[in-house]
Amino acid sequence: MSALSGRWFARMNGLGNEIIVLDLRGTGICVTPAEARAIHRAPGLHYDQLMVLHDAKTVGTDAFIRIYNNDGSQSGSCGNGTRCLAAVLLRGGARAVALLESTAGPLECRRLSEWSYCVDMGKPRLGWREIPLRDPAPDTSAIDVSIGPPENPLLSAPAVVNMGNPHAVFFVADVAAYDLPRLGPPLENDPMFPEKANISLAQVVARDHILLRVWERGVGITQACGSAACATLVAAVRRGLAERSARVSLPGGDLQIDWRADDHVLMTGPVELEFEGKLDPSWFAGVAA
Repeated sequence: MSALSGRWFARMNGLGNEIIVLDLRGTGICVTPAEARAIHRAPGLHYDQLMVLHDAKTVGTDAFIRIYNNDGSQSGSCGNGTRCLAAVLLRGGARAVALLESTAGPLECRRLSEWSYCVDMGKPRLGWREIPLRDPAPDTSAIDVSIGPPENPLLSAPAVVNMGNPHAVFFVADVAAYDLPRLGPPLENDPMFPEKANISLAQVVARDHILLRVWERGVGITQACGSAACATLVAAVRRGLAERSARVSLPGGDLQIDWRADDHVLMTGPVELEFEGKLDPSWFAGVAA
């Protein structure tokens, strides 16, 4: 039987980005890839990211988090999921700030109202080794990656940014004009991206407004991706297309993204609690302990 059986979880979302929060503090238990996939297959629990709370590793922080995509792979960052975690950690208390740490670094999340939170996503990583890329790229605001006929590619020259995980952002005239479910998988797995990449199509409507569609590595099409929204604003500013503060509109709704003068990127948006429960042992049938 899986050690996860009977553990508390919350089903939440951030702009439709489907999140499961699982609290394993005080247990020493870690989720295996097979268990993460089993939770995704459970009735009504399909998710984009599984956000797992563990005991804090650093004094002064509330928890260490591990983030799983629905294929069982791990991610270094999930902005929408981090807001959901903060809502769980801060609800019913007087505190307004949660301090979390992940494999990608520290995350500070501030409650603005009961269901609205602002996450400090940290500094973007822009060097080709930090993204990471397979080949050296002196200018990561436009790299040599494309899809389609070489003489007339469908998409080309993305900006790349690491916001806890790698992102490739293609700026286009119309985000709705592309078959992202078809183009996303080969771009995610392009040899230039040794750790794969999240693929975004961005349409700059105004210098303070960007439309965005995202194919997430290990997940697929999502209603919203907070780290992609952050990466897109950084990429747009580097290209001279946007100001350092902008509204990023995704299929699930809007996020406010601010790239501060101290290089930190802030993401502000809502969360929603759908329901809570305990993990059923039957969901892990056939999963090795």
